Amino acid sequence: MITGDHAVTAAAIGHQLGIEGKALTGHEFASINDEALTRDLDNIGVVARVAPEDKIRLVDLLQKKGNIVAMTGDGVNDAPALKKADIGVAMGITGTEVSKGAAVMILTDDNFATIVKAVEYGRAIYDNLAKYIRFQMGMLSAFIISYLGAALFMILGGVPFSPLVVLYINFLVQVPIAIALGFDKPSPGLMDRKPRPLSQPVLSGRQWIRLIFTGLLVAIGTLAVEQYGTLYYGAAIAATMGFVVFSLFNIVVGLSARSETGTVFTMDTVADQRQLKLYGLALLLMVFGAEFNLGQRILGTVSLTGNQWFICIVLAFALLLIDEVVKFFMRRARRSTEKAEAAKPAPQPA
Repeated sequence: MITGDHAVTAAAIGHQLGIEGKALTGHEFASINDEALTRDLDNIGVVARVAPEDKIRLVDLLQKKGNIVAMTGDGVNDAPALKKADIGVAMGITGTEVSKGAAVMILTDDNFATIVKAVEYGRAIYDNLAKYIRFQMGMLSAFIISYLGAALFMILGGVPFSPLVVLYINFLVQVPIAIALGFDKPSPGLMDRKPRPLSQPVLSGRQWIRLIFTGLLVAIGTLAVEQYGTLYYGAAIAATMGFVVFSLFNIVVGLSARSETGTVFTMDTVADQRQLKLYGLALLLMVFGAEFNLGQRILGTVSLTGNQWFICIVLAFALLLIDEVVKFFMRRARRSTEKAEAAKPAPQPA
């Protein structure tokens, strides 16, 4: 907490708010060099009687330590630090026009609790955006690898899907899944996560590897079904089975994308009726394209037997199980990392 109030008063209020650590005056703060102050920042809770330049210096040092810095203020002298911070928060009622102009967030009710709600709302939007991107990139890689594999092994003449089937999957099967992910409820423990570094991309290198691996599995499953269908049933059946299994893979990948490491086999998966309806719509549109006369005339598909449907469903379930195994090891690795970090000794006061 940095404030213009007296140090004793500020320390008492900080203690009531749970802000522990040493209380310094602005003069004491300014007298410490940057190197020593950077080492001791974690042990400082309150800085009182600060000047505008002290606020900017504190924000700058916190940022250099890799922190995401939010600064609140309402006065003209707060404006430079509000501008310097990653998130400047100004008071909408008592704040000056200068402070509002320098901030990126304005509290219209001057209630600090609103900041928490805003952070939660922002994290939920970003998390849902990440879910949607994981789903889209995973299935895009599956499309690309499927076409490359079909061309390489001459499966269905090198074309695994007709243009109309590609459009149908993109605009009718995938859209309900994308809507479900984009409007999903906030993930459990969202507010317990550490702030995301500003330099962190939406998808990390490891996530790209995993998505490409998922796309490879989807492509292998799709091409295997089409090759099997070609050998035993003919090209029309093979193309329809490819459409069905690829659509089922879309639903599986969409369900998996709801959580990067969390299992699908929880009550949360079936508790959200809106999610179930959207995934059900994607499933219904897939069945319409494969089994209904109008859908067959549009896409050039034919009806499948029960055994053929069973093969497609088993492959989709197999992909889900493989993904669950990957998530299991990711959860175990994350727990090991968290335990290692918790075991590190806390920094000692300088």
